[in-house]
Amino acid sequence: MKITDLLTKDTIILNLEARSKESVIDELIEQLDAAGKLNHKEEYKKAILARESQSTTGIGEGIAIPHAKTNAVSQPAIAFGRSQDGIDYESLDGQNAHLFFMIAAYEGANNDHLATLSRLSSFLMDTGFRKKLETAATKEEILQAIDAKEKEMQTEEDPIVSASRQKILAVTACPTGIAHTYMAADSLKAKAKEMDVNLKVETNGSSGIKNGLTKKDIEEADAIIVAADKQVEMDRFDGKHVIQVPVAQAIRKPKELIQQALDQDAPVYKSTGTSRSDEKNSTSKSGRSGFYKHLMSGVSNMLPFVVGGGILIAISFIFGIKAFDPNDPSYHPIAEALNTIGGGNAFALMIPVLAGFIAMSIADRPGFAPGMVGGFMAATGGAGFLGGLIAGFLAGYLVLGLKKAFSTLPGSLEGIKPVLLYPLFGILLTGLIMMYIVIEPVKALNDALTVWLKGMGTGNLVLLGLILGGMMAIDMGGPINKAAFTFGIAMIDAGNFAPHAAIMAGGMVPPLGLALSTTLFKKKYTKAEREAGKTNYIMGASFITEGAIPFAAADPGRVIPAAIAGSAVAGALSMMFGIGLPAPHGGAFVIPIVNGNPLLYVVAILIGTAVTAFIAGLLKKEVKE
Repeated sequence: MKITDLLTKDTIILNLEARSKESVIDELIEQLDAAGKLNHKEEYKKAILARESQSTTGIGEGIAIPHAKTNAVSQPAIAFGRSQDGIDYESLDGQNAHLFFMIAAYEGANNDHLATLSRLSSFLMDTGFRKKLETAATKEEILQAIDAKEKEMQTEEDPIVSASRQKILAVTACPTGIAHTYMAADSLKAKAKEMDVNLKVETNGSSGIKNGLTKKDIEEADAIIVAADKQVEMDRFDGKHVIQVPVAQAIRKPKELIQQALDQDAPVYKSTGTSRSDEKNSTSKSGRSGFYKHLMSGVSNMLPFVVGGGILIAISFIFGIKAFDPNDPSYHPIAEALNTIGGGNAFALMIPVLAGFIAMSIADRPGFAPGMVGGFMAATGGAGFLGGLIAGFLAGYLVLGLKKAFSTLPGSLEGIKPVLLYPLFGILLTGLIMMYIVIEPVKALNDALTVWLKGMGTGNLVLLGLILGGMMAIDMGGPINKAAFTFGIAMIDAGNFAPHAAIMAGGMVPPLGLALSTTLFKKKYTKAEREAGKTNYIMGASFITEGAIPFAAADPGRVIPAAIAGSAVAGALSMMFGIGLPAPHGGAFVIPIVNGNPLLYVVAILIGTAVTAFIAGLLKKEVKE
């Protein structure tokens, strides 16, 4: 099947009228609907926006590929739109998008359709091809350019072979498996060819796994790049250096990833033991990425609710700590509105969303509804954040069990499993276990923890701040960092804002401290590190601890202890100064709305920054350039 079987004259708009992201989505949907490609355009738009909420489909280089796979599509199709002026599509490179391809696939689309749709995304990596689309004067010229490109391109997926002895493998995967999966693969392959590197890429797309990595491939590999926004089988990479990044990073930074793989600058992956690789071709989907990835799936999707709600609550405190209460003398209606929206609504969704996405990470879509219900029960029953975590994992693994239990049913019942059997029994079993086993003991534990924290003396609080701040710098975005961050969110949910203030201070210090160190001790850092230091001022101020990772990777024995020391000091001082932080993210931008003295909070962060800067500067040796 050719691309021009799916992209036709009646789905092309040469000059878009839209001037915003949402309006361009609406205009392309209207074009698809007018061409008879949709069953239900409102449902299709919901699916498009749901995909955009996971990560923008504005991939950069002037291209956006909004896409969705849903039963709201009656016939697989592609709509093309072009804007000469460009439209702000929240693209990864921050530039306006000019070429828009909206891909519509239905749930039951066959492999030919899916392969054709994904082939288009590969073509767009070619600068010359994009130029032809930008300058085409008619719809016919657009179609002719695509047909010519199809004839030119090879359809087989061969590994890039070079004289190099090193061999790199890669796996690419995005949630829908239509666009980003293949663009990331092509970006890596093109850069590998340019760098003369042996590379083989496995794509985990909607039409299945292509160019699968064999056991022999993996044994011979020096490192593996996993560029994925969904679960891929990981246990087969046990003992190998594995770089795990979002799929968009492979599109935007292929050279950096390949070089990192060549340098084996990545941790050695440890198998969770939950899946086995096939001897010939690793195509099993049973392997998941383990507890940490499921947890992070929940936390990352929950975070917008926590951040937005937390900041609204914090702003309401400007009017007075009790200004939201109509019975308090300091009452103000704006404070009540902010507190209601932030605390009564955004925060109310926090735990259900956490549980729902954890369950979905484990069991795919059938796990989402049981996870949401279990999380809602935890939230309303007083089991809080910990109850939501339990509900998410409980629902996910219960649904996996249901899938196995119902696997023996006749094929004619396959269609009712996701719409009837999984939600019915998943919600029922999750609900019963939460109601009669989980909620009460977890509520008692939460209450005890809250009482313990409130009863801590100043000395103990300082010690807690020291530990939490230090944890943020140990692995700078890794499991220990995220464990502290997750604890802070749980404490915000419980109404105790002090721990998270210490956590954010600790997380800001490593990049800020190393940035200051590169400024004060220039001879101790390479030119590249001094340039990176300038960026770290911004990353640190924005609470992006990961900015310090390149420094830690280059000199872990000196940099990590310096970062931990500074972060621990900042966390301890934050606690000692009695700072509370109702907003879980935001860095310097939320300092004005902390509970307590904002200036003292700044002092805590600056002292921690100075500690890291001077320790790193004293420990490191001068470099010769």
